[in-house]
Amino acid sequence: MTKTFAVPRGTSDILPDVIPIWEALESKARKICKSYGYREIRTPIYEDINLFKRSLGQTSDVVNKQLLELSSNKEDEGYALRPEGTAAVVRSYIENSLDGKESISKLFYLGPMFRGERPQKGRLRQFHQIGVEAIGPNSTSPLLDAELIALAMNLLKELGVKEPKLKINSLGSKEDKANISLWLRGEFAKHKSELCEDCQARFERNVFRVLDCKKEGCRKIVALVVKNLPLSVDSQRYFDQVRSALTSIGVVFEVAPHLVRGLDYYTHTVFEFTAESGLGSQDAVGAGGRYNGLVHELGGSEKIDYGAIGFALGIERILLASRGGSLCPSDNKVVYLLDAFVIAMKEEYQPQAFLLLQELRQAGISAAMNFAGGSMKSQMGKAAKAQTRFTIILGDDEIQNQTVALKDMEASTQESVAINEIVNVLKNR
Repeated sequence: MTKTFAVPRGTSDILPDVIPIWEALESKARKICKSYGYREIRTPIYEDINLFKRSLGQTSDVVNKQLLELSSNKEDEGYALRPEGTAAVVRSYIENSLDGKESISKLFYLGPMFRGERPQKGRLRQFHQIGVEAIGPNSTSPLLDAELIALAMNLLKELGVKEPKLKINSLGSKEDKANISLWLRGEFAKHKSELCEDCQARFERNVFRVLDCKKEGCRKIVALVVKNLPLSVDSQRYFDQVRSALTSIGVVFEVAPHLVRGLDYYTHTVFEFTAESGLGSQDAVGAGGRYNGLVHELGGSEKIDYGAIGFALGIERILLASRGGSLCPSDNKVVYLLDAFVIAMKEEYQPQAFLLLQELRQAGISAAMNFAGGSMKSQMGKAAKAQTRFTIILGDDEIQNQTVALKDMEASTQESVAINEIVNVLKNR
């Protein structure tokens, strides 16, 4: 018996029936990002593994448990499929000296990411993201934080997510994070034996990870211990300005003192978007934050004070939350995938039909034909299944008179058109 193959666990096929929804989502996302002044960037789907280890942190779950490594023949090379987009964008920013070409680089991307985690609803091993990053010496304004958060909120709403909720917090500066780490260790030391096994290890390696634990016992301890993170005066002022800017433009948010995100590079503002519909307990649809130190960490000039902030939204999770939403055509609107379908009534007419097919395509008219031929009824059925607006029929009379029968599938009307005029007629319609 011949072995059959299945799609790899944690991945999925995106079939032709749903591709129009993905295309609509990507088109809307590009249009909205460009309206905010962001330009598209495309980076490789795999990078040097040390890029992710350095940027995401050796203690992060992504590095410890989820990196999908690629094998290499060379001992000095190690690669991994990208688990997120920020590190690759920063690498490209530095490598291509974008800081010397523009004071602030405003970039966005769409594409697949990869993590070797346990697959669950809306969380795949190959998943897709819309990501936005703003990097540069002139990108340390709290107004920029508010702009990015507003852009993310606008994207979610326009892509059909109903009433997304925003949580924000501040981790403060790099110095604040070091002080907060010491403070957290002191507080959690009193409850260390009550923490789960993973969090006891996190306590030793990176105590911030305890705040991100999803287990009920640890969440209760976190709620008991952490009411607010102690910030410096400057960091608190910055966070107040971000909140004030969001309020001024009507963005509703909740301050969540336990929100820290799972990656090491975040400083100052961090945020997360959630949606209730279709996602169950894992309700996050996107997240992001400021990462001012990452450009230096990955090799950027020490003479320049870089700022950076970004976010990523999960496309599969948006589609689950919106169930297609505004991306799906309304029930009463017919969507045509093809402009024309050419039907040859006899096998000997197929060469002429094929020539006409190519002429239509060269004129920018989307067209197809059934190379297997068949009865009028069967070919009309194929034209309807292909979601075609017009059918062009070549029969005995048409061949003899150098015409075609043009049928409007929407209006259910048919007329005779000279074969040398059919391209112009269709273009005008």
